[in-house]
Parts: sequence; structure tokens; C-alpha cells
Amino acid sequence: MMPTTIALPSTDQEIGPRRPGAIYQNADGRFEVLALITAPAEAAQLLRRASARWAVIVRDTLRPDGIPFAVGSVWTTSDYLIRPAKAVEPAAAFASAA
Repeated sequence: MMPTTIALPSTDQEIGPRRPGAIYQNADGRFEVLALITAPAEAAQLLRRASARWAVIVRDTLRPDGIPFAVGSVWTTSDYLIRPAKAVEPAAAFASAA
């Protein structure tokens, strides 16, 4: 019998378009992404799950109390993007004075 290799999705595929500033919706609510944590140790601590590789800090915009919390669920076809993440500003170029 030949061993079978199963390719795991990449971290970027699991996170999907959830970057700071993005708003997405699914059956659980509508969420604004406040932060993306890609340090596995920090993600594991936030999610209380040793196997965590990343975490997303979100706020449910449909709830008036909207308390931020961490999620580690992967992006699926039941999630959809309402507003894309804010564009990252390029670092300002500093000219040296002569």
C-alpha cells in the first residue's frame, strides 16, 4: 500500500481576506477584524489551543456591546467579505539633509 500525503492549507488560505480593517459576515455575525496574530505561541495562548498557528481578534458589529474576542476558525465558503482590509501604507521615505 502506498502512503498518501495530504497537503494542509497554508496559513494565508486559512485566514483568507481577514486582515485589520476588514469586515466579514457569516452565520455567527458580522465581524470587524481588529488584529491578526501570526505568532503561534501568542495565538495558542489567546485561543487556549496548543495547536493554534494564528488568531484573529474581531468585534461583532451587530452587537451593541461588541466586545473584541479571538477566533481561530478557517475562512470557508460560508464567510463573505463586506469590506476589504485597509491598505497598508508604504514606509515613508526619508531624505537625508545635505
